[in-house]
Amino acid sequence: MDVLDDILGTLNLKGALYFRTDFSPPWAVSVPELAHAARFHLVVQGRCRVEVAARGAVDLGPGDLVLIPRGRSHVLADAAGRSAPPLETVLAQAGYDGAGVLVMGHGDPTATTQMICGHFTFRNGADHPLLQALPDYLVTTMSMRAREPWLDEMLRLIARRLFADEIGSAASVTRLSEIVFIELLRVGIAQSVELKSVLDAFRDAQIGRALHLVHARPAHPWTVETLAAEVGMSRSRFAERFSDLIRMGPMAYLAEWRLQKALAMLDESRCSVQQVAAQIGYQSPAAFTRAFSGKFGISPTEYRRNADFFADRPV
Repeated sequence: MDVLDDILGTLNLKGALYFRTDFSPPWAVSVPELAHAARFHLVVQGRCRVEVAARGAVDLGPGDLVLIPRGRSHVLADAAGRSAPPLETVLAQAGYDGAGVLVMGHGDPTATTQMICGHFTFRNGADHPLLQALPDYLVTTMSMRAREPWLDEMLRLIARRLFADEIGSAASVTRLSEIVFIELLRVGIAQSVELKSVLDAFRDAQIGRALHLVHARPAHPWTVETLAAEVGMSRSRFAERFSDLIRMGPMAYLAEWRLQKALAMLDESRCSVQQVAAQIGYQSPAAFTRAFSGKFGISPTEYRRNADFFADRPV
């Protein structure tokens, strides 16, 4: 089992393109908060200044990309100090209906800022040390891409596909962007000690093996002792090493992961609550319901009922 693949699949990572830009200076736009999402902006032409509320600012040039986890609001502009209207206002003034290019201003076409903007979403309630370890923003520059040929080729392909404006381009970009997200995590290690620690855990011979066991058999009655024995470590050393890398203890990780698997099962399967409880390792539905309610503030039955209600509503 690929642990990272299991994590992103269970958390329901999905990529989505939401617009292409052609912005003539002076320009600015305020992008609102978006829950359970990570936004990205890839600059194809021109310059863009990104200001993440109270978290700092970064200037991007052609080929640079910024990933903003946790759906934080931010401002995009051609220069500092611009008045930034809300994105909704910009969309309305441009008469943008979601197709083609979002145009702002009518200046020199060679001086416009052209970007590909999209986001990655996760299941409501999605949580994992990997997501918690992401910094306020991750920047991938053109020079960084030069050292990462796989990521560089993916981003070039995304730009080519989208600007070709052919049938199926948006679908291709969406699928490619999900691969890019994984590559951005790897490249972003240098920008976040916490992210490096979690990814190091996946590669660690012993802690990585323990994570593999937990993800392969989440319903097994694991204890710190049995996991430590499986990977050839003492109980104390294993617990310490696991906590240092993952930033939570082995049993807390197991308990949290079981609840994430429960969310996925409630969303994607027709298993009863009792069956879900059994398949993720709870001895009784009552114990599962207490744990689920404590984590998400709603019982499993209510969660499924609400999910079905929203899924059945007309768009």
